Amino acid sequence: MTENAWTRWPSREALSRDGISPPRRLIVWAVRLLVLGMLLWGVFNGSHVHGWGAVGGAAGVIVAALVSWALFRSTLAHRLWPSMALITVLLGIAVAAQATGFRLAAVVIWCGCAITALERLPLAAALPVTSVALASFAAVDNDAWITTAATVTGMALAGYVLRLDAEARGNAQRLLAQEQAARAAEAESAALAERARIAREIHDVLAHSLSAQLVHLEAARLLIEGGADRGKILERVVAARGMAREGLAETRHALSALRGEMSPLEDFLSTLVATADGADVTISGERRPLPAEASQAVRRVAQEALTNVRKHAPGAKVHIRLDYAEHQVMLDVRDSGGSPGELTGSGGGYGLLGMRERAELLGGSLEAGPGEEGFVVTLKVPV
Repeated sequence: MTENAWTRWPSREALSRDGISPPRRLIVWAVRLLVLGMLLWGVFNGSHVHGWGAVGGAAGVIVAALVSWALFRSTLAHRLWPSMALITVLLGIAVAAQATGFRLAAVVIWCGCAITALERLPLAAALPVTSVALASFAAVDNDAWITTAATVTGMALAGYVLRLDAEARGNAQRLLAQEQAARAAEAESAALAERARIAREIHDVLAHSLSAQLVHLEAARLLIEGGADRGKILERVVAARGMAREGLAETRHALSALRGEMSPLEDFLSTLVATADGADVTISGERRPLPAEASQAVRRVAQEALTNVRKHAPGAKVHIRLDYAEHQVMLDVRDSGGSPGELTGSGGGYGLLGMRERAELLGGSLEAGPGEEGFVVTLKVPV
């Protein structure tokens, strides 16, 4: 046993009564009251004391009970010297009880001090106290030496077993508290992750919708400044209004997706290219349902790529290819290129950056750059 084990207190969880079941707590209090009642009964029914002697004996029993209560509080606070002082007082009361003829009270106090010391004090302090208390008991015991030795050994073992039981209970309480703290931290982390996912999803939907509206509104502004006819301007305004409606529908779709209600990815891409002039989609590999995050990433990248084509290469042909591989899904969006549009400088330029961050959060990647003809965006997401 190491020096630390000799000087270490039982944990506060072990010394406290927290975690004790109600039946066991009731038994503990019943035993305490029974012992106190027996001691008081022995004082008032002793043949050698009467009158004020009995009153004095009863007062001694009450004082011993109060000192014991103070000892329990002191050991719970891990206060060594006050605890040793209180045990010394109890041992002194036991000696006085033995000297005045209250042998039962003396025996109970000596045995109680021995057991309590082993249960609640550091072993370096408990062993001397237990030795003194049990030696005092053995010195006044009238039974045969083998009976006395068995009683002393049983008391020592009882105290140490109670210590082990208390430590086991304290360890269980600490583990339970740690588990509850870990669960609370895990729940908080999950809530934060879910909030971030919702915020990212809504941001991507609104960013795409507002960016598309900006394309048409900026075109309408340029047409107005260039003195274009009313029909062309109205066409752009109507298109912006349509994008607003699509954005509202996409927001509702995103909220449905967050609740796990998503249309198949293939249907989404087919609908997306149907609303874009000169776009087509090819799907290869074994089709299968994707995790919600991966599916949403593919949808958002496809939308952002088409918006960029409208902005930077209006009129270009766009080919979208979705490939289901064994361990990943790949989306490839490439356009045929063309002259930069009037709206090339509009927008903040953060769309693909946000898509790249989304892909990296999923353990995937997003590459965007010039291809053989136009611009190529490639998304890879593990599934």
